[in-house]
Amino acid sequence: QVHVVESGGGLVQSGGSLKLSCAASGLPFSGYSMGWFRQAPGKEREFAASISWSGPNTYYSDAVKGRFTISRDNGKNTGYLQMNGLKPEDTAVYYCNARYFGVNYWGRGTRVTVSS
Repeated sequence: QVHVVESGGGLVQSGGSLKLSCAASGLPFSGYSMGWFRQAPGKEREFAASISWSGPNTYYSDAVKGRFTISRDNGKNTGYLQMNGLKPEDTAVYYCNARYFGVNYWGRGTRVTVSS
């Protein structure tokens, strides 16, 4: 059974930093891509960042490019999202996604609140 669990969310002031973690079990970690999506109150879920299974290819939305960094540690079966220069508009529930042979696996999300 596949489990995807996010952690690391919290309350931070504008300009601050947070590092989210995503622990995935039940999948061969090096065989799937990983992504972070977010959903702000009253809005649809949107893409934030993703990383290929081997790690060298990363992708970011324009909204987070230059401020967020996605990475993964295959040895620990864990992915990360380092978020710097946080803004109030980054306030959202952040979801980790693992995609394996066309099947998406989602965590339950971790809440990030950025105060102005």
